[in-house]
Amino acid sequence: MSDPSPSEAVSARRDKPRLAITVGDAAGVGPELALACAAEASVRSRCLPILVGPAVILGKLAAMRDLELPPKVTIEQLAGAGPYPPSGLVDCGDVPLESFVPGKFSRKTGLASFAAVDVAISQTLAGNFDAIVTGPIQKEAWHAAGTGYLGHTELLADRTQTTDFCMMLSGPACSTVLATIHVPLADVIASLSVDQIARAIRLGGSAMEKRFGRPPRITVLALNPHAGESGLLSHGEEETLIRPAMELIAQECEAENRDWHLVGPVPPDTAFTPAMRDQTDVHICMYHDQGLIPLKALSFDDAVNITLGLPIVRTSVDHGTAMDLAWKGTASANSMRSAIDRAIELCR
Repeated sequence: MSDPSPSEAVSARRDKPRLAITVGDAAGVGPELALACAAEASVRSRCLPILVGPAVILGKLAAMRDLELPPKVTIEQLAGAGPYPPSGLVDCGDVPLESFVPGKFSRKTGLASFAAVDVAISQTLAGNFDAIVTGPIQKEAWHAAGTGYLGHTELLADRTQTTDFCMMLSGPACSTVLATIHVPLADVIASLSVDQIARAIRLGGSAMEKRFGRPPRITVLALNPHAGESGLLSHGEEETLIRPAMELIAQECEAENRDWHLVGPVPPDTAFTPAMRDQTDVHICMYHDQGLIPLKALSFDDAVNITLGLPIVRTSVDHGTAMDLAWKGTASANSMRSAIDRAIELCR
């Protein structure tokens, strides 16, 4: 890699957060979104974006779509004193060009996207990055590659030795925290517990308290239609799981002199009305689609996925690999841009 000119060089001081941007599955839309965002002057002015992914694939895509390919940098260079280019690329993952087809994920693309996230985590823990922004992966590809992990959240929790964590999806219209994450619907009730729901409330409330600098307004959703109708439409989950979790958090707040405002359990079908959203900072949802359907309906293009409870900052796009749009130049970069913005904000 040639040395950057003085006009291009970024100060070696950490006056800008250094972001590891994993490009996701090489066959999906993640690489083109990452390349596009890393080239934006508004992004470079506020952070040092370092893409992590297979250089040969990114090079082919950059040439095909007339996108700027960042210069390669090594971890050793990032660990040094600089100077650094305005953006960079850590080459990670082996995806042979001769067998690669855009829009067709494989075991190889799964291995590469997994390796990129693994490197980003280890180097963030080592202090060479300030935050991670992840592109969309293909869970089937991770499974085919035998990674042993269902997705980003599980890998991040394991590598950082974090037990108290949960997923928050946040957009301009609302923020949702999930008590259970990637669990089949038939297994949701068995997966819920008082401690798990309380953890989601606690982490979601703390995130909003830090974000807004005031006591958070928390709406906790019921599990069942009409909040169970006092057991007529439930097996008592609201009374035996959700209310005790809310009471536990209320007791913690009283002991710590924290004035959190909790409402619930609220019927899920009214929890996201405009009036409820106006008086809510974060919705605590019992399962994946309960939180993601309204979130994506309201903020699909600019929502961000944030893993709460980790010792490092991680944000992500809130969409999938969109294999049908891959390498066509039509996918929106808004969610990636929002994920970068939120990572910069959280670094501060």
